[in-house]
Amino acid sequence: MTNPSLLILPGDGIGPEVMAEVRKIIDWFGTRRGIVFDVTEDLVGGCAYDAHGTPLHDDTMARAQAVDAVLLGAVGGPKYDDLPFAVKPERGLLRLRKEMDLYANLRPAQCFDALADFSSLKKDVVAGLDIMIVRELTSGVYFGEPRGIFTEGNERVGINTQRYTESEIARVARSAFELARRRSNRVCSMEKANVMESGVLWRQVVQEVHDKEYPDVALSHMYADAGAMQLTRWPKQFDVIVTDNLFGDLLSDLAAMLTGSLGMLPSASLGAPMANGRPKALYEPVHGSAPDIAGQGKANPIACILSFAMALRYSFDLGDEAARVERAVETVLAQGLRTADLMGPAGGTPVGTAAMGDAIVAALDASL
Repeated sequence: MTNPSLLILPGDGIGPEVMAEVRKIIDWFGTRRGIVFDVTEDLVGGCAYDAHGTPLHDDTMARAQAVDAVLLGAVGGPKYDDLPFAVKPERGLLRLRKEMDLYANLRPAQCFDALADFSSLKKDVVAGLDIMIVRELTSGVYFGEPRGIFTEGNERVGINTQRYTESEIARVARSAFELARRRSNRVCSMEKANVMESGVLWRQVVQEVHDKEYPDVALSHMYADAGAMQLTRWPKQFDVIVTDNLFGDLLSDLAAMLTGSLGMLPSASLGAPMANGRPKALYEPVHGSAPDIAGQGKANPIACILSFAMALRYSFDLGDEAARVERAVETVLAQGLRTADLMGPAGGTPVGTAAMGDAIVAALDASL
């Protein structure tokens, strides 16, 4: 039996630093649990442009298609701001998502008990929060044609096109319903059917998929702007939220800050099943490359570590081991260890990137 394969793409900025802590967790599973991964590493983003003149080399793309899962750190930085649009670091990430057809982006927003006071919202509003936003990732306004900046008469016009097919909506709806069955069996679909034809189709197709295939799941519909309001009013009313690419981008970042820090939040981007029955998948922390603290050992590695935990659960069928990693993170936070982004009014013991990773490994040891 072959080992599960994992391609690591640390990327730019703090990406290599937080990924180094994930490597500690991967090594721990090999030495302490007998779960060995075949790990390869490559370049993406600005560092790939520096080496190859492109944010994602064709060879790297081929490796990503061949492995069981991809784990990415972060891309971008001010060094690359003036590059042509086609070779900006972010285009490497978009190419991975598009060519791997990773259409369902899972963005959990979970508030650990030890950080309930750290949110900008009242403690009773966020304590125990555990919601999942499922964002359609490969279509919609970010990919629709026509797009661009054109000249009409004597002025410029910027155009982006919101476009969805029935099949694109249906497959991400199925992902949300399947996920809900493993949680609290509730889905809220969000769009703007009151002003957008694509929203009307979205609502119709989600309802059709529900009625034909998932009648056991409780389904509700909400306009996306009302959903944003409700997320800040009482987020615990939601379990799984499914929405399009643009609204998912906005709502998931809003939900992320309910928990207090982007440095805490992982994500998974899932596609169609491969020959082994598991979905093509890319896992990455929600945060960016944070060039202002890169190389200083200040970055919070928890989001990247929790992204690996998501890989354990969704790509490698190791749900118990994923929960072990999540409990280790919770243990370390309960002990009061805090990277700089988590040092709120309640204080705590300040630690750097490597020390936080070491503490999580120690908590994993204690779990045996």
